[in-house]
Amino acid sequence: MKGFCIAFLVMFLGVTGLSSQNADPEIHPRIPVVTFDLIWDAATPQEFTVTARADGGSSYLSRNPLKTVPAGEEREPNYSLRFTMSPGNQTRIFKLAQQANFFNGNFDYKGHPVANTGKKTLSYADLTRNFQTSYNHSENKAVQQLTELFQGISSTIEFGPRLQFKHKYDKLGLEDELKAMENSESNHDLAELQIVAPTLQSIADDSTVLNIARERARRLLKKAQK
Repeated sequence: MKGFCIAFLVMFLGVTGLSSQNADPEIHPRIPVVTFDLIWDAATPQEFTVTARADGGSSYLSRNPLKTVPAGEEREPNYSLRFTMSPGNQTRIFKLAQQANFFNGNFDYKGHPVANTGKKTLSYADLTRNFQTSYNHSENKAVQQLTELFQGISSTIEFGPRLQFKHKYDKLGLEDELKAMENSESNHDLAELQIVAPTLQSIADDSTVLNIARERARRLLKKAQK
């Protein structure tokens, strides 16, 4: 009987290990992943996704599928970017996900009607879990903080191509764009400023750019370095 029990245990562990090894990496990734999606037709971009892995590897994708395209013009392509999340926010994201029970539950506020600010979806996946929750507004503090953080990351990243465009084609317009970015940063509406640090550095180093714009770029760089 003892030999039978040992043999059964070995067989069970072997099957369990095989099942884990054969798990779909999209559904049960080896490295834990938190994903945030927002869909809001009235916003720009209308849709965006931030994916954050526990090892810091992150990605961003934004799109405007319903944006009106003027006659004779082509629809703007989706914008994608890979970046490394700062260690502080990387740790914070997964800590908040744990506090929100890895998004296993309904977090959408139903107490009374609230303004529509887009459909938001938070997802968590690792080798043993795969949960997601969708909401317009949530009273859960962990979900609120994650929403603000991911929206801040999107806002920061979206400044990048606008600054690059103006730096190349509209240097006089750079100052207004950088002023708007500084205001957003002062209102705590941005996150992960280091993502656009190379763009800010190229502006700060360009002697053909107005000094006031270069100074704004330098101030933002200092905050990115913190």
